[in-house]
Amino acid sequence: MSINKRKNIYLIIAAIMLFVALADGWPYGFFTLLRFVVFAVAVYIAWTAYEQQKEKWVWIFGFLAALFNPFIVIHLNRELWSFIDAIVGVFMIVSIFALKLEHKL
Repeated sequence: MSINKRKNIYLIIAAIMLFVALADGWPYGFFTLLRFVVFAVAVYIAWTAYEQQKEKWVWIFGFLAALFNPFIVIHLNRELWSFIDAIVGVFMIVSIFALKLEHKL
């Protein structure tokens, strides 16, 4: 599987979870899982961008990893998290098309 295909699958999974989180009624465990998934995807994308010297993307996804860090939780109210989830979900969909990674041997 190519690195771009893998990146796209991970970004789609994270974006879907972020959009699903906008619905009411989810237990707290879902949001914990959401944090782990978005954190892991952001770290993976930041690392692959770092390897390919795409500094802007490293900073953006590094920030997202810090924001969704499941180990040191940032406590914000539900309305603000909903706004953040929507913006980050849209950003992840956009980054599928905007971030192109080269396959390195």
